[in-house]
Amino acid sequence: MSRAKDAAASDLFADLYPRLAGWCRRLVDDDGTAHEIASEAFTRLWARWTRVEEPRGFLYVTAANLVRDHWRKLERERRAMRRATTEAVVRDQGEPAGDSLRHLVQSLPERLRTPVLLHYYADLPVREVSALTGRKEGTVKADLHAARELLRARLGGDLDRTR
Repeated sequence: MSRAKDAAASDLFADLYPRLAGWCRRLVDDDGTAHEIASEAFTRLWARWTRVEEPRGFLYVTAANLVRDHWRKLERERRAMRRATTEAVVRDQGEPAGDSLRHLVQSLPERLRTPVLLHYYADLPVREVSALTGRKEGTVKADLHAARELLRARLGGDLDRTR
């Protein structure tokens, strides 16, 4: 980078970083995470510095995408905790450990287990499960339905108590 571009980048950072980090802070409600997101946005900008026409817009769009990814990660963690808590409650209600939902999912045939893990545990949409497994979307939907029915039967018909 030339001295002029170095100076422009330095000025942009000094001017915009505090505002970007503050904006992120309001969205994620955590100082450390906000600074990580703002720093990552600037890192991505520096990697493309010569090709980005509007650096401020790039930074805010990138930060917004990183915030969205952060929220998604938090939601996946919350869902996993709910599943783990539900599994523990179901097991505490007198079901043997071998009948836990996790063990039941593990006992599914590979053809059914893979879509269940990708869709329900990794939170991937059917379209992505289809692409990852090389199967048509309709086949993935049918496999998910078959897996739910099999799990329902193994749980004595009451699959809703595990949600």
